[in-house]
Amino acid sequence: MKEVIFAVFNSFSFTVLIRVLLAGFLGGIIGYERESVNRPAGFRTHILVCVGSALVMCTSQFIFKEYNSFVNVDPARLGAQVISGIGFLGAGTIIRDGISVRGLTTAASLWAVSCVGIAAGIGFYEGAIIATAIIYITLILLKRMESWFTKRKRLSIIHITTKNMPGQIGTIGFVLGKHNVAIKNIEFINSEHDEQVVVKFLIKIPGDVKKESIISDLQEIKGVKEVHEE
Repeated sequence: MKEVIFAVFNSFSFTVLIRVLLAGFLGGIIGYERESVNRPAGFRTHILVCVGSALVMCTSQFIFKEYNSFVNVDPARLGAQVISGIGFLGAGTIIRDGISVRGLTTAASLWAVSCVGIAAGIGFYEGAIIATAIIYITLILLKRMESWFTKRKRLSIIHITTKNMPGQIGTIGFVLGKHNVAIKNIEFINSEHDEQVVVKFLIKIPGDVKKESIISDLQEIKGVKEVHEE
């Protein structure tokens, strides 16, 4: 029995254990960030993708070692299928909502995490760890830079809570038009059929227009309950 246990946990098996565990840990770091911002593919999904990718590469290495002397084996072939096959999972996180598209960043993070798993699975630990750090920095720190760029462009997001009345969106648009404000996107936070709706506007404000005056005029519209900036 001891011989069997030792045979199972030989040096190669221990290496596989380390690689798969590392892949799960690195994937979990990225997944935690996605989970914290309530994205459809979160903590567990990223771990599973990364661990699965690592296992594929470990399997490729095992096949290469076992059968290389019999047939010509390409150890990179299975990994290539992971990179192309992960696209179906990423596509499931992309949501089209009106004119806006959400989920592209999460889809990209899933693809990147699969590459981290491939690197960890083949034993390229340095690449896997460095890539995880860069991905995490991109998702956390560069998001703040995007917010800064948005402010520089005078882009603002306002939420308007209003009574659901016919022509109300048109009235709001008319008031914004008086200030030469361009509407970039409109999104209903709750159902459009509720008696009271919350509408999210992405707007571009001219440099010579004060935001306070826009909000003040919006609050004077009949049926508008609340206007606040995000």
